[in-house]
Amino acid sequence: MWELRSIAFSRAVFAEFLATLVFVFFGLGSALNWPQALPSVLQIAMAFGLAIGTLVQALGHVSGAHINPAVTVACLVGCHISFLRAAFYVAAQLLGAVAGAALLSEITPPDIRGDLAVNALSNNSTAGQAVTVELFLTLQLVLCIFASADERRGDNLGTPALSIGFSVVLGHLLGIHYTGCSMNPARSLAPAVVTGKFDNHWVMAETSLPSPPPETHLAGRAWGGISKPSTVLLLGPPWSLGSTLQV
Repeated sequence: MWELRSIAFSRAVFAEFLATLVFVFFGLGSALNWPQALPSVLQIAMAFGLAIGTLVQALGHVSGAHINPAVTVACLVGCHISFLRAAFYVAAQLLGAVAGAALLSEITPPDIRGDLAVNALSNNSTAGQAVTVELFLTLQLVLCIFASADERRGDNLGTPALSIGFSVVLGHLLGIHYTGCSMNPARSLAPAVVTGKFDNHWVMAETSLPSPPPETHLAGRAWGGISKPSTVLLLGPPWSLGSTLQV
C-alpha cells in the first residue's frame, strides 16, 4: 500500500489515463466517416500506429506507456508490477479510453460519428475466424515489444516507440477487414460503452482479463527460443519497456 503514498505512482496512473484517452481519441477520430473524405484503411492504420509511437516516446519514462490492459496483465503475471499498480493501471486505461471516446462523440456531428468505429465482425467473418485473427495480431505486437525492448541487442536501430508503432500499423492493415482491429481491450470497450453496441464484444475482450492472453506466452516462448538461450526476456517494470533476466 506504500505505492498509494508515492507521487511517482500517482503520476504513472494519470499518465496511463491520459495516454489511453489520447490514443482512443485520435485512433477512433481517424475512422470517422466524413462525406468529403472517407477514411482509408491506410489512414486509420497510420493514425493508430503514430498515436502509439508518439505516446510511448512521450510517456514511456513515466509509466511504461502500457496503454493496453493486456500488456499490464502480462507485466503483473511476470511479477514486474504489483497487483495494486496493475489494478490502478487497468482502471485508468479503461476510464481513459471511455473518456476519449465520449469526448470524440460529443464534438462530432451525429451524422458523422456513426458507431465510433466500434469493433465488430465484418465481411461475413465468423467469431472463430475473428478470434484467430485477433490472436495473431496481438501475437505479432507482443513479439515486437519483446524484441524492441531486448537490451541485449546491439543491432537495435531506431527506437522501441517507432517499432511498436509500425507493429500497430501492420496489425490494422489486416485486422480492419475482419474486426476493425482491436489488439487492445480498452480500445474496443470505449466505443462500445458510448454507443451501447456490444455485439460479439467477447471476441475483442479475449486478449485481456481475466487471464493472461495466450499470444503473450507464445510470443515470449518464440523470442526466447530464437534469442540467446542463456537469458529469458521479460516484460519490464512500469518505468521501462522491457528487461532481461540472466539464468
